[in-house]
Amino acid sequence: MAKKNAATKFINLILSAFLSKKPVSNFDLGSPRKFLIVRQHNQLGDLLAGVSLFRAIKETYPQSHITLIVSPFNYPGLIKNKFIDRMFVFDKKKIFNPEYFSKFLNLLREGYDVAIVPVVVSISFTSNFIARISKSKIRIGPESLNGDINDSRYLFDRRIKLDWRKHPDSNVSERSLDIVRPFGISTNNFSSEISFDKDDLRIAEKFIAELKLETGELLIGLHVGAGKPNNRWSLQKYVSLINNLNSKYKVKFFLTGSSSDKEELEYIKNNCSIEAALYLNKEIPQVAALISKSDLFISNDTGIMHVAGSTETPQISIFGPTNPFSWAPIGNNKYFIRKSELIDDVSVQDVLNLCSTILSKSDSY
Repeated sequence: MAKKNAATKFINLILSAFLSKKPVSNFDLGSPRKFLIVRQHNQLGDLLAGVSLFRAIKETYPQSHITLIVSPFNYPGLIKNKFIDRMFVFDKKKIFNPEYFSKFLNLLREGYDVAIVPVVVSISFTSNFIARISKSKIRIGPESLNGDINDSRYLFDRRIKLDWRKHPDSNVSERSLDIVRPFGISTNNFSSEISFDKDDLRIAEKFIAELKLETGELLIGLHVGAGKPNNRWSLQKYVSLINNLNSKYKVKFFLTGSSSDKEELEYIKNNCSIEAALYLNKEIPQVAALISKSDLFISNDTGIMHVAGSTETPQISIFGPTNPFSWAPIGNNKYFIRKSELIDDVSVQDVLNLCSTILSKSDSY
């Protein structure tokens, strides 16, 4: 680790001699039209929770054009997003491909009024470097994060100190805006948003039709997987939850996921007293479309939680080690349960009680 830190410091020392930008304290951006946003370092959940940033730019500058640079992993979350005019997938594995590299350079050299590197979890040298080598009049990035100095801050001429230690419960959707608030860019709508079209709805509705819902029957979706083991509620508790809900309500269930969730899904299938339909390996807009047609969606603290958070469907998110005030979706009908840093301290009865409250509200409308 010490060698790595020493090497990083040496690289920054060399690059700063050639690429350093003089810091500017002027927060007047003028009338920018072309924005470049680099978020190739964010995970899917971070990206979806930060849609408020794109919305804020469009509300502040209605005629603006936003180009977003994302990673191969997180770009599906913003396919068809109405706030993004163009997306470029930055794939480090392709960077030595001459055709790909040329396309990437041409994108950066087009010319932008403002380049922004948003930060909510960690500082990325790669994202900072991409913003710096772009042909941009103004480059906005972090001076520091929660007191830790950004060693590559020299790549920006507008440097913002980001510090949430005094407000640890602030939501990530609000934190995403802190990098641009000093420039007068903001919004009052912090909800996430995933755009889906008629084709996505058609796929979702076809799936629902195959379930053959009866009159008055509820449609409840669940996502039982999570990339981080500590964020996974017990599969046996999910089984118990499904069985209990089935005994209390007329309901059809579906499970979202992908091939990577195969073991978890097999467990649910083999242990539930009722069959849950599988909605697997779908594009994120197609998942959002199905959830939007559901009566309730229940999930662990994971990327799909933010997909559900972009819909108006009532939602329960089960949390363990992560702070739900910072990471749970916000908005009407968005609920979370957390007992401690151990997610399995949340009981089946805890979730059932909240389900009853939510579904009884639905019945009263």
